[in-house]
Amino acid sequence: MPKLSFNFGQLLNQNLTGILYFACGMFLFSAVDMIAKILTENFHPIQVAWSRQLGLLLGIFTLLIFKGVAVLQTDHMWLQIFRGFLAGISALVFIVAISMIPLADAVAVSFVAPFFVTILGALVLGEYVGVRRWTAIFIGFLACLIIIRPGLTVFQPAVLLVLVAAFAFACRQILSRVLSNSDSTMTTVAYTGLTASLFLSIPLPFVWRSPIWGTEILLLVALATLAALAEILVIKALELAQAVVLAPVHYTLL
Repeated sequence: MPKLSFNFGQLLNQNLTGILYFACGMFLFSAVDMIAKILTENFHPIQVAWSRQLGLLLGIFTLLIFKGVAVLQTDHMWLQIFRGFLAGISALVFIVAISMIPLADAVAVSFVAPFFVTILGALVLGEYVGVRRWTAIFIGFLACLIIIRPGLTVFQPAVLLVLVAAFAFACRQILSRVLSNSDSTMTTVAYTGLTASLFLSIPLPFVWRSPIWGTEILLLVALATLAALAEILVIKALELAQAVVLAPVHYTLL
């Protein structure tokens, strides 16, 4: 009994810590989305999405200098690469979407992500989803629609891009949970940054516009820095807590 009690207490503590990390990550992602929306007024979405990965990429290069290539050692290289590809895809399609529709509408639609995470967590990871968690997710989704009141009276095709981004984001979370059993946070962060940056660098030369010193540079630096911190926090959260536990916390993006 004492051993069971300890394990339960340890699990509860890990879940609470994971929730805290995840909530902080969502807060930073909300700031990233706002900055990205502003930048799309003057930059192509591909350049904004690439810049979003830049802070993570520079951090990885620094890590490789001090830690060496050992940080890239993994038994699941293709899963790591696939997660990085999903990171690039989700960022790009969401930024393309918010360049065409209001940010509030895009955020409202993106709240289908917790549904995806919960379903995938149950089907892929075998995590238990009780009535309370389903209820929390459902109520949270309805509350967000009531508060934001998205102006989607006329359907816009860009909304479909938000759904793609939400599904890709959910798949990233599930993969983070799978990879946390064998790989460290830094390994997952490294593959995410390298793969996403490489993927987004391919079309970058065709849309590049040099930023102007001042506000544009500051916004791009803020975008890259906050996105990198948010990615690390989310990955760390998924190392500690179950995906279905963290899914309702996605609503803190509001």
